[in-house]
Amino acid sequence: MRLSRYFLPLLKETPADATIASHKYMLRAGMMKQNSAGIYSWLPMGFKVLKKIEQIVREEQDRAGAIEMLMPTIQSADLWRETGRYDAYGPEMLRITDRHGRDMLYGPTNEDMITDIFRSSVRSYKDLPKCLYHIQWKFRDEVRPRFGIMRGREFLMKDAYSFDLSAEDARKSYNKMFLAYLNTYARMGLKAVAMKADTGPIGGDLSHEFIILAETGESEVFCHADLVNMPPPGVIDFDSDLQPQVDERLALYAATDEMHDADEFAKLPKDKQLSARGIEVGHIFYFGEKYSAPMKAKVMSSEGKEVVVHMGSYGVGVSRLVGGIIEASHDEDGIIWPKSVTPFGAGIINLKVGGEEADQVSEDIYAKLTAAGIDPLYDDKNDRGGVKFSRMDLIGLPYQITVGPRGLKEGIVEVKTRATGERQSLSPEAAINFIISEFENI
Repeated sequence: MRLSRYFLPLLKETPADATIASHKYMLRAGMMKQNSAGIYSWLPMGFKVLKKIEQIVREEQDRAGAIEMLMPTIQSADLWRETGRYDAYGPEMLRITDRHGRDMLYGPTNEDMITDIFRSSVRSYKDLPKCLYHIQWKFRDEVRPRFGIMRGREFLMKDAYSFDLSAEDARKSYNKMFLAYLNTYARMGLKAVAMKADTGPIGGDLSHEFIILAETGESEVFCHADLVNMPPPGVIDFDSDLQPQVDERLALYAATDEMHDADEFAKLPKDKQLSARGIEVGHIFYFGEKYSAPMKAKVMSSEGKEVVVHMGSYGVGVSRLVGGIIEASHDEDGIIWPKSVTPFGAGIINLKVGGEEADQVSEDIYAKLTAAGIDPLYDDKNDRGGVKFSRMDLIGLPYQITVGPRGLKEGIVEVKTRATGERQSLSPEAAINFIISEFENI
């Protein structure tokens, strides 16, 4: 993409209400625009990152055997009344009435609707287990939306829902998602820790939040220090017994502040006691028959008896992850995107727009990186060098290639790695090959 043709409305000043890094940089880097309290338009660069995160989530769900579908944003209140949640959920639910006087709501979650879909279609134990998921916009009417997309009112979520014949089988489904989530976050360059958590209004007695550590996290978390650097599961055989892999992580202390046991935490060696701020980027639940029993979601067992299915739900905050990644990866100059989710693979900075040689070399680099699937952003605007460098640092692309008359006299361009600040003087062809190699196996 040529910057002269792109829509990238940067801000010079940070808005007064933006207090955390992700909110500041998403506004300044032209990734989003606030429309009303807690509701944002996703501008082109922000939308590109959002879609990349969504695709990683989708791929890891598919690997775990979940099946994608799509449910509507507007739901009937009747389903929520069946489970008793319509009145119990609280003022965060946006309740509306259609032109015929029917009670509707803008869905904050989908347990009730997916249970209705399941009970209308599945009759036999032979069709279990099943795990269905969708990626859809949600709405929760936060009393005090703040921190940009980190606590907004409208947000994009991945919700998966598992259906099993027994509690034992349901735990197997839970374990699949537990491990799949760790791989999901690792692919985004994040170190996520699974922490025992309160089940809240979703219900149930087994729940874990996936937390990334960040100074701006909204809650305090406590864990064994080894969990932070434990490698992700990697390739998972989802047909095998996954309990040992899960138990390896659950054996080490990790809890959110709501579930924290100070006495248990104090038993850890002092150098292994890690207390920090954290950002929740995912939450998984096993809640048994909480929804299936009142909604009569049953299947026929092998003994010919009707059995109420056991359920779990598994959420990933897709839009929240955009902010979470920025909170975990930025400096005083701007964002530092991991290669897997960067909006553009590299930035090409032409310091002499209109100069024959600079234009020719820049165009050649642009064409070859594009052909290689790197998706570069070519800064072909006629701005001062300082403006170009600051802009490129702010938007945080992993690599910058600077093409200028001084370097071209020696047949070289400069390649900067954004995360480390390291600079290399390379021939244009070597610079192209270096960046292509850096994106292999992403």
